[in-house]
Amino acid sequence: MPELPEVETTLQGISAHVLNSPVTQINIRNARLRWPVPDELAAQLLQQSITDIKRRAKYLLFFTDQGTLIIHLGMSGSLRITAPEAAYDKHDHVEFCFANGKALRLKDPRRFGAVLWTTAPIEEHPLLSHLGPEPLSEDFNASTLFKLSRKKTVAVKQFIMNSKVVVGIGNIYANEALFASGIHPKRAAGKISKQRYEKLCIESKRILEQAISQGGTTLKDFVGGTGKPGYFKQELLVYGRKNQPCVQCQKPLKEIRLGNRSTVYCTNCQK
Repeated sequence: MPELPEVETTLQGISAHVLNSPVTQINIRNARLRWPVPDELAAQLLQQSITDIKRRAKYLLFFTDQGTLIIHLGMSGSLRITAPEAAYDKHDHVEFCFANGKALRLKDPRRFGAVLWTTAPIEEHPLLSHLGPEPLSEDFNASTLFKLSRKKTVAVKQFIMNSKVVVGIGNIYANEALFASGIHPKRAAGKISKQRYEKLCIESKRILEQAISQGGTTLKDFVGGTGKPGYFKQELLVYGRKNQPCVQCQKPLKEIRLGNRSTVYCTNCQK
């Protein structure tokens, strides 16, 4: 599924095309997403301009003077800029047309994404109010992780993938950050020292920033806001490399299921 770098890349790709241009038409071809597209969306959003776009975790927030449009890409969704007259793809479910002649389309084959609207303060929305800090912010640090992890027996990989602890470190980047930090993914979160959490924070930020700069990770379903795939996959050192040699010690990488997620690590380099 699209992870934080893919969502950030999408934000960067679409912002210049949709900011400060009134929404002139909304075409809902299939409202049955993870939650139904609200019936009042057109009445609320038409003729409104998107004044700002931000990302919170994996949610894209489109701000207007009347409220906020919330879009989540789900498991397989993508947003792309196109011309309103362009032919629809099979799974183009929602389209926003703008006065500048551009259209923004949500394509979501599995329909696990969401298009929602709120007039309440965005930080109070039920989907956002419980979220932990952004991983690229100063609030994501070793002191916080160390404090939250004390007496936790949950595996550290599951701990850092908990959105109440930190948002946006999905499965791919959790694998990569733990490998770069030399931390075994099954080690209990409460058994990891503050010094090792310091290393994990540094590597998590480095890897996410690198992925964003390269356009995200190329997965089967993901394309960025311009329709071009990301290129970070070529940099992955463990994810998707089961039984291949570790880049550090050459021993075969091992794959297990942890929290029902594919987890690849080096039995020699990660302790």
